[in-house]
Amino acid sequence: MTTSIDRQIAQELGVREQQVAAAVTLLDEGSTVPFIARYRKEATGEADDQVLRKLGERLEYLRNLEDRKAVVTATLTEQGNLTDALAKSLAAATTLTEVEDIYRPYKPKRRTRATMAMEKGLAPLAAIIFAQEIRDLTAAAAPFINPEKDVNNVDEALAGAADIIAEQISDDAANRTRIRNATRREGIIAVTATKKAAEPENEAKAAVYEMYFDFAEPVAKIAPHRVLAVNRGENEGWLKVNIEAPEENIQAGMNRQFTQPNPATRAFMEATIADAYKRLIAPSIEREIRTELTEHAEENAMRVFAENLRQLLMQPPVANRVVLAIDPGFRTGCKLAVVDATGKVLDVGVVYCTTTKDTAPSKKMLQQFMQRHGASVIAIGNGTASRETEVVVAEMLKESNATAQYVIVNEAGASVYSASPLGAEEFPEYDVALRSAISIGRRLQDPLAELVKIDPRSMGVGQYQHDMNQKKLSATLGGVVEDCVNAVGVDLNTASPSVLSYVAGITPTIAKNILAYREENGAFQSRTQLKKVAKLGPKAFEQCAGFLRIPGGKNPLDNTSVHPESYAVATQYLAIAQKNAPIADLAAQLQVGTPTLTDIIRELDKPGRDPRTDLPAVRLRSDVLRMEDLTEGMTLTGTVRNVIDFGAFVDIGVHQDGLVHISQMADRYIKHPLEVVQVGDEVQVKVVSVDIKKKRIGLTMRG
Repeated sequence: MTTSIDRQIAQELGVREQQVAAAVTLLDEGSTVPFIARYRKEATGEADDQVLRKLGERLEYLRNLEDRKAVVTATLTEQGNLTDALAKSLAAATTLTEVEDIYRPYKPKRRTRATMAMEKGLAPLAAIIFAQEIRDLTAAAAPFINPEKDVNNVDEALAGAADIIAEQISDDAANRTRIRNATRREGIIAVTATKKAAEPENEAKAAVYEMYFDFAEPVAKIAPHRVLAVNRGENEGWLKVNIEAPEENIQAGMNRQFTQPNPATRAFMEATIADAYKRLIAPSIEREIRTELTEHAEENAMRVFAENLRQLLMQPPVANRVVLAIDPGFRTGCKLAVVDATGKVLDVGVVYCTTTKDTAPSKKMLQQFMQRHGASVIAIGNGTASRETEVVVAEMLKESNATAQYVIVNEAGASVYSASPLGAEEFPEYDVALRSAISIGRRLQDPLAELVKIDPRSMGVGQYQHDMNQKKLSATLGGVVEDCVNAVGVDLNTASPSVLSYVAGITPTIAKNILAYREENGAFQSRTQLKKVAKLGPKAFEQCAGFLRIPGGKNPLDNTSVHPESYAVATQYLAIAQKNAPIADLAAQLQVGTPTLTDIIRELDKPGRDPRTDLPAVRLRSDVLRMEDLTEGMTLTGTVRNVIDFGAFVDIGVHQDGLVHISQMADRYIKHPLEVVQVGDEVQVKVVSVDIKKKRIGLTMRG
């Protein structure tokens, strides 16, 4: 049975109500998004993880909306203020803002000018004036003079009545909606520099926001990244931001709504309306719209961040290769770590190739490390001294005629991991810098397994991430990591607790219990052994089993994504002679859904397939290119490192990423760079500008 919430979500997502109802039931029963997306396709109409997460977010919002409506309705009933009209308005409200607008006139208020005027007995006078049927304001106000209540004359009585009327106008839901819509439609975001920004000693710091020192853009058109930029500048004290609303039109509309053609009250009412707008409504509406713009900008930034993170985590691994990893440095030298094909540390060391002109000893040491352990790839972190280290490595490979190659690895977050309790727990025998080198090597071998140990906000693929709602950002990015880990699958006998804790149904506590069981009993031989792990009950087993792999286990199906609940179907399928029959007929014969059987067949064709291997392989290099080597018009192949609202940064092998502005990304109009590129994509670019002094490279993908 579907509900009104199911119907609304179905309309928003463009799916059937039954699909939404099934997904909601599964979520309410404690099923995880990866499990539903992978193993309950028949119920949800094959909704993927991203659709299911959107569904979950809307479900939470709409349920909160219904809860708030119920609270407001109960409060209005208790107050004796609930009317049929109010009940109808509440039922029709589609946002929390609408509900609060309806409730505003009846909401208990803090002490205001209007409430103080009411305490002085001026509410009846306000009602008389608001009706606008009197012929003499002074005569109407005279009976309300009461020195004992601090109403000493007619002017004070009228001022108090005006405050009451102004608040009534401010609380009018329909009026606020019209003003809010007019401000959204015609308002201007106006930004200027503060006095602090103009002070000579602050010139360098404030220069970051120079383009916003005299900036204006319509509320309806301002780009999300500019909203976040001016917010940050305002928070840091360099910018002053306000919304310039169409004030004359708004007040004219309010005058038409709230005034009557009565000469005795018209001037008084227009002045009161102006006060209501400027003092009460405009500041409130401005805060609301600024909040709306910020929330929209944050949602957009989170969406881009999430997509960048997804692509970063799903980069293809450089598997079955021994890697020499280098964490470059100047004063303390370059830290070395050799890791074997499984990520095990074989050797560590330090070379000082960036602080001396004689690099021969360093080259010899690097060569010895490679020969001793059979390393065929060198991974160089892209941080401080990366350029200098790359030159030495390229020269060493050339001079020694080595067949090995090198790659520059984005080391964002490696230092965070190496200094973390997790880094210390994994490698207590090594110092922070050596842990960082190990992390660089391992993230080349298996980006997903290594990057899950790092806070996604430290991975260098976001924009303004520290200015956002951190709780919501963490939840969004955590969902991406969870989806990626489960899409790839996890080796139950080698996975770290960091990886295991992202598997559907497995909490950090259960992950540690799996590790403890593994250490005590040896490698898992079957998925059913998971049921013996402490705190891993039937529900957790249902959720996690299909995503955990056991290479070389007792049952070959344990090394596939086939869920244990479908082992019987898989076995029956293998026994069928006519496997070339239509998939729908086979599904009917085996009494299973077509999507589930399709997945089973695909997995049996390629057991344990890693979806990341379908992506372009990591580009390895053997020679170095410098920024000074670039010339306008030069065509190069680069790797997209980060996608932002106004373009993408591309690594073209010169240690300084070039910017492809959104206007240079395609020969057609695009709304967002994600329409064209994603993190990790290899792209052909042409150099359009090089500024060595400012370290800026302009690139184009057009033509």
